[in-house]
Amino acid sequence: MSLLHLPWLELLVLIPFFGAIWTGRSRDPERAQRHCVVFMGLTLLCAVGAWGDFASLDTPEARDGWTAVTELLGDEALVIDGLSAPLLPLAALLYLATAVATMRTKTKRFSFADSLTAEAILLATLMCREPWGLVVLLAAGTVPPYLELRARRKPTRVYVLHMALFVALLIAGRALFDLGAEASPTVLPPALLMAAVLVRSGVFPLHVWMADLFEHATFGTALLFVTPMVGVYAALRLVLPIAPDWALRSIALMSLLTAVYAAGMALVQREARRFYCYLFLSHSSLVLVGLEIATPIGLTGALSVWLSAGLAVAGFGLTLRSMEARAGRLSLTAYHGFYEHTPMLAAFFLLTGLASVGFVGTFGFVATELLVQGTVEAYPLVGMTVVFAAALNGIAVVQAYFRVFTGTRHYASIPLRSRLPERLAVLTLTALILGYGLVAQPGISSRYRAARGLVNSRRGLSPSADLSPSQRPVLPTGAQGRGSKKG
Repeated sequence: MSLLHLPWLELLVLIPFFGAIWTGRSRDPERAQRHCVVFMGLTLLCAVGAWGDFASLDTPEARDGWTAVTELLGDEALVIDGLSAPLLPLAALLYLATAVATMRTKTKRFSFADSLTAEAILLATLMCREPWGLVVLLAAGTVPPYLELRARRKPTRVYVLHMALFVALLIAGRALFDLGAEASPTVLPPALLMAAVLVRSGVFPLHVWMADLFEHATFGTALLFVTPMVGVYAALRLVLPIAPDWALRSIALMSLLTAVYAAGMALVQREARRFYCYLFLSHSSLVLVGLEIATPIGLTGALSVWLSAGLAVAGFGLTLRSMEARAGRLSLTAYHGFYEHTPMLAAFFLLTGLASVGFVGTFGFVATELLVQGTVEAYPLVGMTVVFAAALNGIAVVQAYFRVFTGTRHYASIPLRSRLPERLAVLTLTALILGYGLVAQPGISSRYRAARGLVNSRRGLSPSADLSPSQRPVLPTGAQGRGSKKG
C-alpha cells in the first residue's frame, strides 16, 4: 500500500477532536462559533490536501506513514482510496458551511463542540476499512444527536430504538460472518448487515426515526447526521463485498419503493422540515438503488449522485435552515413571500433543489443520466421508476419554492437580508454545483475508478484491474464539458 507524503489522515481526525475540546471550554456562543469555524476550516484544508496527495500517487489506495498508528490500529484503520477521497472534502465542507451559516439566533441552540466531535467521528468512519473498526465508528456516530436531544429535553425513544436496532444488527451480522456462521453460512450474516443498512438509511418502513429527528433536533444537527449518507458507505464496505445477489436485489427493491414513497410524501407535506426530510430520503434511496445494481455504469452513476446530492440537498437544507432562523418553522400551507428580502437565498434554494433532481447544467444532470442509464440496462422498469421519482421530487421542489418565496408581500420590522457568511457559503456551493456540471468528466472519471474498484473487490480481483470498454461510463451528449473526453 502506498504512503501519503504527509499525515493528512491523522490530522483529519485530530484537528476536529482537539477543536471540540477547545471549543467546549468557551461559554460564549459567538466565540465558540468563531473557534469552530477555524478548526473546521483547517480540517477542510487537510481533507483537500489528502485528496490532492492521493491523486498525485496514481494508486488505488494509500495510508499515512505513521508506523505507531499502523501498529496500533492496523493497515486498514485509516485508508484513503478512490471511494473516500472526494467524500472527505465533501463532509468537511458541509460541516464548515453549516457552522459559518449559523445565525446568532441559533448559536445558543447549536452545539459547536458536539458538531466538531461528530465531524471527527464521521471523517474517521469514511477512512476506515477495517470491519470491526467501522462497526465501532458507525455506532459512535449515533451518540452526538442523542446527547443533543437529551440536553434539549426532547423525546429520544424513537431515535434510540432505531439506532439500538441498527447497532445490534451490525454487531450480530459481523460477528456471525467472522465466526463462519456455521448454522447458515451464506444467508444470515448478509441479511443482518443488510437490515442494519436499511435502518440507518431510513428505508421504508424503517424511516420513522429520521422524521422524528428532524422534528425534535436542531436543523443543523439533523442535517449533518443524514446528508453524508453514512448508511450508503456501510453498504459499500460491509455488505457489497460479501452479499449474495438476492440481498443486493432486496436492498434495491426496498430503496426504489422508498424513493417513490418519499417523493410522494414530499409533495403533500405541510411543514418545511418534514418536506426536506422526505426529499432527502428519496434522493438517498436512489443512491442505494444504483449501488446495489453492482454494474460499473450503475455504480458510477450512484457514486456521482452521492456527490451531487450531497452538495445540492445539503445546500437546499442550509437555505431552509437560514429561512427558519429568520421566520421560525416554516409552514407550506401558505405563501410567505420572502423573495424581496432574500433574493440570493431564493435563487440558491431553486438552484440546489433543481440540481438535486438533475437539472441541465448542474453536476446532478450528468450523475442522474448515468444512474438512469445503468438501471435501465439492468432492469428497464427500475430505470423508469427512477425517472418517475425524480420527476416527483422536481415538482415538490418548485412547489416549495413558490410557497416560501412568492405569492404575497412579506412585511418585516427588521432586515432579513442575507449576511456575508451566508453569501460565502452560498457562492461556494453554487460554484461547485455549476462547476462540476460544466466540466463533469474529471468527476465522472474519478467515480468510474471507484466503481471499478468496488466491482473488482466483489469479484475477488485487484482494485486496479481494468474493465472492458463496453462497461465504461460515457457522458450523455452535450454534458461532457469543454475539453472532456469519453471515459
